[in-house]
Amino acid sequence: LRVVDHAPLLAAAARGGAVLPLYVIEPELWAQDDASARQWDLFREALVELQRELAALGAPLHLFFGEVIDAFAEIHRTHRITEVHAHEETGNAWTFARDRRVAGWLRQQGVAFVEHPNGSTVRRLARRDGWVRHWERHNGATPLPAPSALRGVDLLPIFNALPSAQELGLPDDFCPGRQPGGRESALRLLGSFVDGRGSDYSRGMSSPISAPKVCSRLSVHFATGTLSIREATAAARAAAEAGLATPSRALRSFESRLHWQGHFMQKLESESAIEFRNVHRGFDGLRENDFDEAAFSAWASGHTGWPFVDACMRRLAATGWINFRMRAMLTAVASYHLWLHWRPTGLHLARLFTDYEPGIHWPQAQMQSGVTGINVPRMYNPLKQGLDQDPEGHFVRRWVPELAALPAPWIHQPWAMPTDQLARHGIVLDRDYPRPVRDHVAAVREARAKLSDWWRETPGLRDEARRVLERHGSRMRQARPKLEAAKKKRPASQETTQGDLFGGG
Repeated sequence: LRVVDHAPLLAAAARGGAVLPLYVIEPELWAQDDASARQWDLFREALVELQRELAALGAPLHLFFGEVIDAFAEIHRTHRITEVHAHEETGNAWTFARDRRVAGWLRQQGVAFVEHPNGSTVRRLARRDGWVRHWERHNGATPLPAPSALRGVDLLPIFNALPSAQELGLPDDFCPGRQPGGRESALRLLGSFVDGRGSDYSRGMSSPISAPKVCSRLSVHFATGTLSIREATAAARAAAEAGLATPSRALRSFESRLHWQGHFMQKLESESAIEFRNVHRGFDGLRENDFDEAAFSAWASGHTGWPFVDACMRRLAATGWINFRMRAMLTAVASYHLWLHWRPTGLHLARLFTDYEPGIHWPQAQMQSGVTGINVPRMYNPLKQGLDQDPEGHFVRRWVPELAALPAPWIHQPWAMPTDQLARHGIVLDRDYPRPVRDHVAAVREARAKLSDWWRETPGLRDEARRVLERHGSRMRQARPKLEAAKKKRPASQETTQGDLFGGG
């Protein structure tokens, strides 16, 4: 949802004919289990800005409410379509099936369908070897400019009003702290991050207290397409070259997360079934048949009895965003302490995330749940995380106000506080705040034992793990020396004009 660094738009404009920018609002897409009103509100804000930008170029955005094929059929009936240009999409399974239907319909009509790569994701990638260099060739290049002008189509708007979330049939979704969407917000965030706001990025990204300020907060804009990874990479490298206020170390750390984004997007592109089934099939049946609805409800609502976990879940529900470490903790607590299958918990988090990106979300849900076979399970201690990240209890007091009267460190473990002392602070457990759903130490011990038994008793797990590693494993460590060597050999002028390897891998 932008006009800069948009290969399909630029290619369509270069054909020299009339161009009709089209956005289809698909009710069936927004009825999927991973969709929410907070996500639609972001797209709605971005579309308002995009309408202005395209109108200024001479080809206003046309909106259609319904199915994509119905939109194309109506336009083709009144104005013959010669080509359709679009980005390749790495979305959920529903979008994949829709794209196949659309491609088939266009083929039947004799309409050329040109899909342009979206970021560093490669369709039909046979092997991961060389993918890191591909990431650099794409995202290290100069972002594409916006078309200088477009010749629009004299077509009455098919649909000229953006529906509300309620009109799309989405349930009420109270999110008072949601960050704004749209291109203007994206550019402000990017500019402030490289020019000082990201100075403490490497150190501050782990804490939910400091992360909202020091993190780029661009994930929403990557997910809605109001900013490209290539634009962010170019800005970070230019800032490092110019010596802006955010130090090079922080910018390199930021760029490593941009690599991380592409790495996980490629996983879902290469194996779309990751959305629904274990990437390592040897773990099928590990948790699926032991789902505890009461534990899920406590976790999803922020009432597990572990104050720091509950604070993180409530913060996410109220704002649509929380830092990565806390996302990993929420998933790990659900998967290990509560032994919940990753698919239902992943859907709950997907609806809460304003930056929900299926290509990142589902591989991460599996990785943090220990079913990839190639990642060491990380079982976060909910008490230790609270004491480490929020030692004074400020974050817990903000999001779990029923415990606000408790001093640190008791606020992180009210179940361990003597009953008479709790009473002096006006708190009665299971009345004002629940006791923990499980003993966290015993829960982790039990989870480790279950995983250990599974590895010991299930044949073929290691062979399957080798298959997963070959298909999805990162090649960054092997590729980094070659990238650095190529950078040293390349003349500075070529490095600048091609935009390659400014900051290394």
